[in-house]
Parts: sequence; structure tokens; C-alpha cells
Amino acid sequence: MYLSPFFTLAELTVSQVASREGINNTPDAMALANLRRLSQTLEQVRSIAGCPILISSGFRSLALNQKVGGSPSSAHTKGLAADISAVKFSPRELAQRLINSTLVFDQLIYEYDSWIHVGLAETGARRQVLTIRKGTGYLSGLC
Repeated sequence: MYLSPFFTLAELTVSQVASREGINNTPDAMALANLRRLSQTLEQVRSIAGCPILISSGFRSLALNQKVGGSPSSAHTKGLAADISAVKFSPRELAQRLINSTLVFDQLIYEYDSWIHVGLAETGARRQVLTIRKGTGYLSGLC
């Protein structure tokens, strides 16, 4: 099922860990509505990048989120976050493009020099930019 022109429910819920561990990763009605909203944001990301966007992690059920060691308050569990990369840019270059744009987001996290976490808020948007690397914890800004 397409949630937007380029993003499907399947790609926003797929998880190797869930499949391997037999964890149900089906979003409820509220998370599904949030995933539709997130898909619209990802369409904007795709437009800003000018190339396809790959999703490595989208929605996570509470059980899956716990299994992968996600934060208990993760926006992933509400269908409000995706970890992404772009086919034409490094994660850092993609992050800089998104920061320089007018994209509405709550959090953009440059994670481990490997992907970008784009998170939305239930209401409002802080446009908070963070970087996380092994051993450093969260750093403010794009580092």
C-alpha cells in the first residue's frame, strides 16, 4: 500500500529483526496516520535531495523498539520517524541539504556517520539538529 507517491507501508515497517524474532510490527491506526504524514515529509526530502531516499528503519512496535535498543520515547514507535540515506549523497551531505532547506522537522540526527534520523513531533517542530557518534553521546548541531 502506497502512503505517498514514492513510499509504501511495507518499506516503512519492514524489519529483519522483527522477522527473525517473530515480532509483530503492524502499526495501529494512529501510527498509520502518522506514517502517512511522515511519508509526505519524506517526499519533500526526496525532492530536496533530487534522488531516491532509502529507509533503513521506520515504524517500530514497542516490542521491536525494545529489542533493537531504541529509546523508550522514540518517535519511531509512533510512526513519526525514519532513518534514511540518499543514493547520491553521503549522510552528512544529505543532512546539510535538509538543514539548509525549509523542511519542517522536529529532530534531524546525523547518526554514526552512517544515516540520518528524521523525526516529526506530534505538534510543533523544533528543527533540532544533533549528531551522535560512538563514545560521544549526542552533540548539538551537525558535527
